[in-house]
Amino acid sequence: MTKKTQDLKPDTVLKNYWNNNEQFADFFNAVLFDGEQVISPDELEDADTEESSVLEHREYAESIKASRDSIKICKKSLTHGVEFVMLGMESQEHIHYAMPMRVMGYDYGTYKKQYDSNTKKYQNADGMTEDEYLSRMKQTDRFTPAITVVVYYGDNPWDGATTLHGMLNIPDKMKPFVNDYKMLLVEARQNDLILHNMTNIAFFDMLKVVLNKSITKSEARKKVVEYAQKHNVDKTVVMTVAGATKCKIDYNSLSRKRGDVTMNTLFDEIEKEGMIKGKAEGIIEGKAEGIIEGIQALIESLQEMEIPYTKTQNQLMVKFSLSEDTAQEYMDKFWK
Repeated sequence: MTKKTQDLKPDTVLKNYWNNNEQFADFFNAVLFDGEQVISPDELEDADTEESSVLEHREYAESIKASRDSIKICKKSLTHGVEFVMLGMESQEHIHYAMPMRVMGYDYGTYKKQYDSNTKKYQNADGMTEDEYLSRMKQTDRFTPAITVVVYYGDNPWDGATTLHGMLNIPDKMKPFVNDYKMLLVEARQNDLILHNMTNIAFFDMLKVVLNKSITKSEARKKVVEYAQKHNVDKTVVMTVAGATKCKIDYNSLSRKRGDVTMNTLFDEIEKEGMIKGKAEGIIEGKAEGIIEGIQALIESLQEMEIPYTKTQNQLMVKFSLSEDTAQEYMDKFWK
């Protein structure tokens, strides 16, 4: 039985990375305010990433369902008189030539959801003018603004449109009368973001190396590992770079920190916690539930670190004094 190595899905690793409020706030400060610390991490709250709405037009209705990659609510004043703002992020592995329209749809879904929620307050016309009741919205009602940033992780320069106008064939004389919609685009391969969070700085520095087409992929992988070692970058960040770019970086040679514990001292840590005790006979008879939990924790930790299946099984045999058959049984049970 073997495990496919480095099967890291871009959506998963990037959502996990940007779930961190410090990194998320630092990124939006760089994009929106040239690095000025306007948005604070403790002002951010997670929001529902799914936006669903129904567009109605006379004789037909079209369902629209859109799910953002990441979205957070900034709940405190941004010193510009805004009390709440929704910050959305879209990660793109490939160039999407209809991206301005997609972003427009995401933002519309955010506003439509707010509007639908707002209309539920008005079941009758009490306290409302005729126009307000027909609108299901008072003249003084206001919605939370939405800002969406697209982050492109491809190695080719973005050559798609960044505005709705860029997608349209409009005669010059008509342009002033056709509403435009602009999107904020950040290319990971080349940008001038002013970042302060050291994890973000390392993340984008390594992305620039991986996405640099002037060097070979082999050179890029080597340079990323050297950078990570020199700057003591956590293995999870390197894994995110590998997953986002689908680049098979040899991050197994790096230590993954668990507090002050690295992969090299993982076994000692487990022993200190008393998770490795007793002999195989006691484990097989089910007399040491904590030991079994220790076996499971060890297998899952080593698998997460991309330690090969066979090497993990050998470690079980040594640390738990297990026979090959017994170790195989636990591998079958806990190796995913």
